[in-house]
Amino acid sequence: MNRLTRLSAAEMVTLLDSREISSVELTQAHLDRIESVDGAIHAFLRTLPEVALAEAEAADAARASGEDLPELAGVPIAVKDVLATKGLTTTCGSKILRNWIPAYDATVVKKLREAHLPVLGKTNMDEFAMGSSTEHSAYGPTHNPWDLDRIPGGSGGGSAAAVGAFEAPLALGSDTGGSIRQPAAVTGTVGVKPTYGGVSRYGLVAMASSLDQVGPVARNVLDTALLHAVIGGHDPKDQTSLNDPVPPVVEAARLGLAGDVKGLRIGVVQELGGSGFQAGVMDRFQEALALLEGLGATVRQVSCPSFRYALGAYYLIMPSEASSNLARFDAMRYGIRVDPKAGPVTAESVMGATREAGFGPEVKRRIILGTYALSAGYYDAYYGSAQKVRTLIQRDFEAAWEQVDVLVSPTSPTTAFKLGEKLDDPLAMYLADVATIPVNLAGIPGISVPSGLAEDGLPAGFQALAPARADAFLYQVGGALEAALEDKWGGPLAAQALEIPTQSRVKEASNG
Repeated sequence: MNRLTRLSAAEMVTLLDSREISSVELTQAHLDRIESVDGAIHAFLRTLPEVALAEAEAADAARASGEDLPELAGVPIAVKDVLATKGLTTTCGSKILRNWIPAYDATVVKKLREAHLPVLGKTNMDEFAMGSSTEHSAYGPTHNPWDLDRIPGGSGGGSAAAVGAFEAPLALGSDTGGSIRQPAAVTGTVGVKPTYGGVSRYGLVAMASSLDQVGPVARNVLDTALLHAVIGGHDPKDQTSLNDPVPPVVEAARLGLAGDVKGLRIGVVQELGGSGFQAGVMDRFQEALALLEGLGATVRQVSCPSFRYALGAYYLIMPSEASSNLARFDAMRYGIRVDPKAGPVTAESVMGATREAGFGPEVKRRIILGTYALSAGYYDAYYGSAQKVRTLIQRDFEAAWEQVDVLVSPTSPTTAFKLGEKLDDPLAMYLADVATIPVNLAGIPGISVPSGLAEDGLPAGFQALAPARADAFLYQVGGALEAALEDKWGGPLAAQALEIPTQSRVKEASNG
C-alpha cells in the first residue's frame, strides 16, 4: 500500500502545506488503492478519476498561488450516492435512478468543491438508505474490509468501508437511524451524526425528512471534526437548517486528544445494554468507560425508560415519511420508465410497472408499511401514536441533560454479522440500530468511535450523545477515548488494527 494512503487527513494537510506532496499525487495514490482492492470490497459504485484529478490540480494551483485555503484543501474524499452531484450519476443504490444525472450539487458537495477537496467517487449504499448492511443495494453488496464475508453496516456501508480500507481518508454519509454510526462501529472507523439542521440537507435525496442528517466519516476523531467544520453551517436552501455557527468541533477534538475531560459528566444509558448485546462489545464498552473515568470524567447510570419503544416508533415514522417522499418516483419526471406488459398504457399502469421494476423488496416493504400507517382509520393508532412516543423519548433526553453532559452506550449491539445472515429476517436486521435510533428521533448529535476488538477479532463501537447544538462535546469525549486507546495499544487504533486484516483479506480474495 502506498504510504500516502496510510496518513491521516491532518497529516496530509501538513505535507501539502509544506509542498512535500501534491494533491494530484495524493489523489492518484487513492485512485490506485481503489483500483487495487475495490474489486473485493465494492465500496464504490463509480469512481471519477478525471474529475478528481482535475480538482486536485486546481487545489495545487490555488495553494501555489498563495491563496488562503480551507484546512482540508487537496485531501480527497468519497461521497455517499444519496447526495446529488452535478453532471454525475446519482442512483441512491436503486435501479429506478440508474440513469439520473442531477443538474445541481447538494450543498455539502458544493462546499467540498469550494474547499478544494477532490471527490474520488460515489459510494455504495442500501437502496434509498433503507437497510443496516448495504446488502439492499441494487448494485450488489459491499464487503467489510476486516472480513470480506461480513457486512460493513448500513445504509452507508460503502463510505465506511472505503475509509476503513484506506481507499479514502474521508467520506460523507447520511444518518436517518444510525446509517453513519453503525457502519463506523463495525468497520472500526469514526462517524458522526450532527445535530439535526446543523448540516444542510439540500440535495440529499430524502428518505425520512424529519430524521435524515448528513455527516462525516474518517479514521480518527480530528479528521472527522475537520470535515464537519467544512460541511456544517446555515443554508438558506434548507428550511430546517439551523441559523447557527458551526460548533467548535475541531477545538473540542484537540482538547479531547490532550486528555482534557476532567469533570465531564458521563451518563451510561441503562436501556442500551445487557440482553441482546454481544459480550465482547460490552467488555470493550466497560473498558472505555474506565479509561474516561481515569482521565477525570465522572460516570453514572441514567435511565431513559421510553427508549425501549424507540424501535417500534421509528419503524412507523420512518416508513410513513419514506412512503410520502418516494411517491415522487412516478416515471413521469425523472428516473426510469417501464411500460406495462399488458393492458392499456395509462399514467397509473406506467407508474405501477416502473415502481415494480425499479424498487427493491426492502423499499417496497417500507412503502407498504408507511402507506398503511398513514391510511384513513389507522393514522392516529399508528403514526400518531409513534409521534407521541417520539415526544416521550425527547423528554427522556431532556431529563438526562439535567444530570449529565454526555450520554454513552455501545453503538451497535454486535460486531459485523455475516453477509446473508439476516436478509430473510427483517426484524433481526432492524435490531442492529436499536442503540442509534433514539438520537434521530430527538434530533440530537451522536458519534461512534472504535473501542477496540471484540472476542471475534472484529471492531466494536462506542457511542456518545450530546444535547442539540452541543456537538463539540462528542469530539471532546471521542478524542479523549481515542488518545487513551492509542496509549493502550501503542499507536493509532485504526491504522494499527485495520491495516493487516484489510491487506490480508483482500490479497486472499484476489488470489482466490
